[in-house]
Amino acid sequence: MNEIFPEQRSEECLIISIDDIIFCSKTWEEHIYRLSRALSKIQSVNMKISLKKFHFVFKELKELGHLVCGLPLGIDKNKVSEVLLNPMPQSKEEIQLFLGFSGYYIQHIKDFASIEKPLYELCDKDTVFEMTVDRLKAYESLRQSLTTAPLLLMADFKLPFNLYID
Repeated sequence: MNEIFPEQRSEECLIISIDDIIFCSKTWEEHIYRLSRALSKIQSVNMKISLKKFHFVFKELKELGHLVCGLPLGIDKNKVSEVLLNPMPQSKEEIQLFLGFSGYYIQHIKDFASIEKPLYELCDKDTVFEMTVDRLKAYESLRQSLTTAPLLLMADFKLPFNLYID
């Protein structure tokens, strides 16, 4: 899919996940224009679309655990509440499940790697399962981060921006 829409990916708010395409637009006219371009491109490469999965205009929608609401991208609160209702992990396997879920939202959690480190170390096969104070703090910090995660905005590739890598 990325190869089919290279110019749209660099010029527009376009989210591609596996076989789904989501366009984010500020105005109705812009949305119709983007949709028209996408449908023309799909037709030109002989792709087919599923009318069952085709949704035309939404102010927000849930996609792969994310809440897409216009240009910002948020976390689906229903998914988070399911995890928050679970009791504290009692085994390495339960910690791994929690870290896997939390890691899916890594983009939304500032300093994720440093926060999850005590829990990640607990997953080592030679480590005895014990919820120390540091691990409890890490667990609670990740839970808190999931409930207060910021919305993410797509980069505007028409404007210059700096990329800093550590």
